[in-house]
Amino acid sequence: MMINIQEQHGVRSLHFGTSAVQGTMRIDQPNLIELEYVQQMMMWLLFRDTAAHIVQLGLGTAALTKFCYHDLAPAKVTAVEINPNVIEACRTHFALPNDDDRLQVLNMDAADYITDFSRRRSIDILQVDLYDAQAHSPVLSSGAFYSACANSLSRTGIMTVNLYCDWPEHLKHIQMIESAFPAVAWLPEVHDGNIVAIAFKKPPSIDFDDLYIRAGQIATATGLPAESWVAGLYRWMSQGENP
Repeated sequence: MMINIQEQHGVRSLHFGTSAVQGTMRIDQPNLIELEYVQQMMMWLLFRDTAAHIVQLGLGTAALTKFCYHDLAPAKVTAVEINPNVIEACRTHFALPNDDDRLQVLNMDAADYITDFSRRRSIDILQVDLYDAQAHSPVLSSGAFYSACANSLSRTGIMTVNLYCDWPEHLKHIQMIESAFPAVAWLPEVHDGNIVAIAFKKPPSIDFDDLYIRAGQIATATGLPAESWVAGLYRWMSQGENP
């Protein structure tokens, strides 16, 4: 798979030999999350402020990995990426730190990682963003895969997943997630196709006044637009609309 690095207007992007963007980084702020849908992958912060073990399936440009590592200490952060060239590109072009006692980047298939029995109930937060060069739909998306994701999570674990595809494919993927998790919600579509869903091992008690207070705290501490996540969840709950 061909790896291309492009730069425009102070933003560096990663491509797999096509025009599809696999991730970006603002060069003068390498540890911030640039893309809106990647920011939305952090919406689990609305429901818990600590996590012992955070896992990313699919490294991209390491935006989530870097953010969790730098901003959410002392959490342990693991990223799983099948392509060694992506890992090398992240080390050399996207400011990904070397592994240490808190950070581990594994060169392996995400399916092998998540179905390993030793992972059961070992992950607090799971962030899934798995795409190939064409980026037409998630490369791993099945009832069995999402069941394995659920089994890997701790009792109060949360999964966020990027669903980049065309309607009505979003609904098909969300229904598979709903088959594995007791509570699932999602935000409105951004970037012409990205819908980020959140799935809970334990259904949360949602009070939107409390969520807006929490969102303000997140925005102050991290700069992430957390209020927009609450607004999106309110729209989902109040309208009950399909993706």
